[in-house]
Amino acid sequence: MQFKEKLVHGKLIKRYKRFLADVELEDGTVVTAHCTNSGSMKTCLETGAPVCLTPVNDPKRKTKFTWEMIFINGGWIGINTSIPNLLAYEAIRDGKIKKLRGYTSVKREVTFGDSRFDIFAENDREKCFVEVKNVTMKSGDFALFPDAVTTRGKKHLETLMEVKKAGMRAVMLYVIQRTGVHRFGPAREIDPAYADALEKAVTAGVEVIPVQAEVSPEKIEIVRELPFVLR
Repeated sequence: MQFKEKLVHGKLIKRYKRFLADVELEDGTVVTAHCTNSGSMKTCLETGAPVCLTPVNDPKRKTKFTWEMIFINGGWIGINTSIPNLLAYEAIRDGKIKKLRGYTSVKREVTFGDSRFDIFAENDREKCFVEVKNVTMKSGDFALFPDAVTTRGKKHLETLMEVKKAGMRAVMLYVIQRTGVHRFGPAREIDPAYADALEKAVTAGVEVIPVQAEVSPEKIEIVRELPFVLR
């Protein structure tokens, strides 16, 4: 995924009220940007760190920028939670994720029961529902999810189990938008209920695929799969 226009550079002053961030631009102007990430953003917040914003030309929006990424410990971290869905869609469509190749039709935002999944893929042999999550938290060489308690995420796992029970393929795809990590696992200390639900889902046949994306102000692309460690 390439950014359609040049991103605006600045430095983070603070993030507050979950969805807002004050940023000092290179010319000294201070602006307020929209933060799409509703989590704690643990391990990817640092006052004074370089950030990149997308300018938004929408008279209906109060904030004129969207916060895309932050530079910490020598690498960019993608914090825009709407990006992984697009990354996953493009990667599955183009056959760039080995375990999700071979589908002739790939669609976004498809309903199953009373839930809506990020991606639905099919061919003449199988149907597959994929739920996508953005991962930014780091502990040692582990990427961890979630960074805050998520009842919604737990519900997605439960619905994926229903998909599997109905005879279709069910996939939990974690898109890790940072480097410096080599494995993925659940953040059990932060949300033990989610970790338990993930373990139950795996036992029920739900597939877990962690993929790592390289993030830069020019583009973000999925480059590799990472090992999944449940415990």
